[in-house]
Amino acid sequence: MTEEKSTFQSKMKAMGPGILMASAAVGGSHIVSSTQAGAIYGWQLAIIVLLVNLFKYPFFRYGAQYALENNKSLIQGYEEKGKIYLWLFFIMNIFSAFVNTAAVGILTAAILYNIFPNGFGLSIAQLSAAIIVGIWIMILVGGYKFMDSLSKAVMISLTLATVLAVIIAMFKTPHIDPNFIEPSPWKLSALTFIISLMGWMPAPIEISAINSMWSIEKRKSEKVSVVDGIFDFNVGYIGTAILAFIFLALGALIQYGSGEKIEAASAAYIKQFIGMYASAFGDWSRLLIAFIAFLCLFGTTITVIDGYSRVNNEALRIILKKNNESKTQLNIWVSITSIVGILIVFLLAGNVAKLMYFAMIASFLSAPIYSYLNFSLVNGKVYNTSERLTGLLDLNFSLVNGKEGHIKGFLYYISILGLIYLTGFGVFFLAYILKLI
Repeated sequence: MTEEKSTFQSKMKAMGPGILMASAAVGGSHIVSSTQAGAIYGWQLAIIVLLVNLFKYPFFRYGAQYALENNKSLIQGYEEKGKIYLWLFFIMNIFSAFVNTAAVGILTAAILYNIFPNGFGLSIAQLSAAIIVGIWIMILVGGYKFMDSLSKAVMISLTLATVLAVIIAMFKTPHIDPNFIEPSPWKLSALTFIISLMGWMPAPIEISAINSMWSIEKRKSEKVSVVDGIFDFNVGYIGTAILAFIFLALGALIQYGSGEKIEAASAAYIKQFIGMYASAFGDWSRLLIAFIAFLCLFGTTITVIDGYSRVNNEALRIILKKNNESKTQLNIWVSITSIVGILIVFLLAGNVAKLMYFAMIASFLSAPIYSYLNFSLVNGKVYNTSERLTGLLDLNFSLVNGKEGHIKGFLYYISILGLIYLTGFGVFFLAYILKLI
């Protein structure tokens, strides 16, 4: 059976899962970490942003392509490869779901706290709880179609506003403090910041499993070919990578060298972030930019709660060997993820920055494990060296099924380098915090 011809119209209809993935990505990693990286170190960390986006690419792509070619999620693939893989993923993903829900929820509340004086008289923890409860209701009522349409509008608005702000900043003379001393990120004291930057850049790797399920969900409403589905994925992934550099530029062009103290990942920094746009557009833009940023992080929180719940529900369904998907069970997972996220928010409300860094660092340290799970799942067929080299510039690979898939060429070598890069940095960081170096 051959697939229908790919056209511009079919590509546009396929758009959805990749944009949802981008919506999940452009939150803490871009609005906070990328902008802070530029504000503190200028352009020095651009190479780190480039490398982590490049080396994570194949592991994210495996999720989308595996789902499109097999009409199965990565979770189903883990189960076919071996129960130990599925259990490992499930246990790690439960932890990620709760911590990341709390982290993005509290960051979303921080923006709302800055839009309205004193956040309607509520604390950031109370606002976070209200936001998560509101999202919980929206997911139960609207589901995938609601997120699909919302994420596209929000991403376009934030992208246009940020690109325009950077262009304006490029033509302005930067204010440089005469006493400014250029800090270096290439020392051990900066390692924690670099690891946190890479943890959510462009997103935690377990989002690849979530994206594989969104791809299957999209096919329930649209006929999506493999080619069009990969186009959607590439638009989402490459778009988030480009946005990371744009947010880096925002910090580098407006805050870097100004002498202004860069706040930690908290409500105080969100105020600075909004101020960057105001310095480019004028004070009139503060409320508008704050509203767009709020919608962006609101969309991130939606996709995090829905995505992690969807994946955990699927993993448990397969573990318990239940044949039929249950909407009720999914709603239960959405409720559990929301409730536990709220509890973490109240427990750590006084340490917003620490919660953010903890979530990002945990995501980076788990990245090699998730990456290996995806790589081992699709790399079942072995090629000799000459066949690898023959396909070096081949950006595609074919997945016959979960046990006989294969990777060759460009993706294979980037995967190997990616595993070395992520594992090496992770081991180096653990040695640092354990005071072994």
